[in-house]
Amino acid sequence: MDEYWVAVVWTLLPTIVVSAIFFFVLRSIIRSDRTERRVYARIEAKERAKRGLPPVATAVQTPAPQAVTGTQGRAAASESPSSASEL
Repeated sequence: MDEYWVAVVWTLLPTIVVSAIFFFVLRSIIRSDRTERRVYARIEAKERAKRGLPPVATAVQTPAPQAVTGTQGRAAASESPSSASEL
């Protein structure tokens, strides 16, 4: 019976070790990416400040586009300028 548990441990050990290595590698990749993005944002903010530009908003929410339906869409499309010279 003792040989059985030794075989179980030796069978599961490679899977556990590879899983642990995989976990730590992925964790380090995610952490380094997060750190790199943070540093890049700081550099970008400094450069924008040097040029006198306003800071970039962190979370920009744009309104969802409205669907164009019926004849209103055709009328609005026909009223819009058709070439760049009319702008």
